[in-house]
Amino acid sequence: MLARVRKHGEAAFFHKKRSFLNTDTYHHGSEHYSVWVAAPLGAQDTLVRSDPKHFFVPPYVGYRGWVGVTLDNDPDWDEIARIVRDGYDDVARKSRVR
Repeated sequence: MLARVRKHGEAAFFHKKRSFLNTDTYHHGSEHYSVWVAAPLGAQDTLVRSDPKHFFVPPYVGYRGWVGVTLDNDPDWDEIARIVRDGYDDVARKSRVR
């Protein structure tokens, strides 16, 4: 089950009751128009180190391994789709385990 809701004034996407993607449209003075995506273990570090122009550790959820993906500087939409799919799959898998 996929749901889109407003969370803190921004669109957020959930699998059941667990979020896997939040949007950030310059919320609270953010530097980026971005999405914050749940990421499998180790993915955040790999992405941020490989391309800090497009990936960053987002506030609030970064400590849980989420990755921020900037959308305002020529994003690779195929890569973003893959990251979102991986985030959704990771959250859905964890939901089944509970």
